[in-house]
Amino acid sequence: MADVRLTEIRKSFGALEIIKGVDLSIKTGEFVVFVGPSGCGKSTLLRMIAGLEDISSGELTIGGTVMNDVDPSKRGIAMVFQSYALYPHMTVRENMGFALRFAGMAKDEIARRVTDAADILELGPLMDRKPKALSGGQRQRVAIGRAIVRNPDVFLFDEPLSNLDAELRVHMRVEIAKLHKTLKTTIIYVTHDQVEAMTLADKIVVLRAGVVEQVGAPLDLYDNPNNTFVAGFIGSPRMNFLKARVASVASGVITVSLENQPDAQLRIPATSSAVKTGDEVSIGIRPEHFRAAGAGDTDLVVEVDVAEHLGNTSYVYAHVSADERIIIERAESRSAISREKLTVGLSAASSFLFDSAGNRIR
Repeated sequence: MADVRLTEIRKSFGALEIIKGVDLSIKTGEFVVFVGPSGCGKSTLLRMIAGLEDISSGELTIGGTVMNDVDPSKRGIAMVFQSYALYPHMTVRENMGFALRFAGMAKDEIARRVTDAADILELGPLMDRKPKALSGGQRQRVAIGRAIVRNPDVFLFDEPLSNLDAELRVHMRVEIAKLHKTLKTTIIYVTHDQVEAMTLADKIVVLRAGVVEQVGAPLDLYDNPNNTFVAGFIGSPRMNFLKARVASVASGVITVSLENQPDAQLRIPATSSAVKTGDEVSIGIRPEHFRAAGAGDTDLVVEVDVAEHLGNTSYVYAHVSADERIIIERAESRSAISREKLTVGLSAASSFLFDSAGNRIR
């Protein structure tokens, strides 16, 4: 069993608390992604699991065993870093087997493990090359192979694709997903790229300033965010937010009017008793949820700044006011979105409602 459990985990550097009481349960075989902006504590949390950072308080268990004070080499983990950190004077074969040789493992067992890992990662033709003769993607596959040969209970990945170009990032995302499907091993993966999180994870952990904002399956977070931070972070392009005010509250329905276009009103299903008439709120709507003029519950007039045409779809960057900018996804002809003014439809069914503190109103 390679389940990982974090109970009230905290990390402080002097008086500065970086990780602020994280509780998390990761099941055996799950692919879990820690995601969040730079400085949110995701890499620090990963390093605490790896044993590279001390835990200030709380309890970490792997496979039911408390690991707080266990040496990193005895935790049953293998870590892949952002930097490949390959030995330049060694071949691919030697790099992959180095840790096993250092541990005194028998040569035939080392050869078997290295060959098995090379087969999984399709490194066979490269085994006698040195790192300088490899591409960035090939080097990263060697770094992953070096982790695989250790046969760990848990793989830890710390932003492993950050140094690759866009095309290689897509290719390596697929390779890592295939690797997880093949090995069925617990993987904890850190990234600031929410596209990586959405495409790779069984479960996403969204972090902000050392606090877990929300945990869930990728589409659960996309469809049902708890606050504006998660709603704006998960999804590309990000969710749009429109300023609004509560016009009335009735049984099961909150009617809001847009701040910059008061005639535009939406009746949003919600049962919250914490909202009253006159409260400032915001409406969240994803770029793909805008409708054609007249096809929604109300219309919104925007001024177009620029349109990006991607072939099968276009993204319209527009603004309602100087400080209220939105992105609209349109699957229509290019000429239809070149004008300065654009009217789009808003639907209450596909809109989210948030209070002035950014929390979801349900």
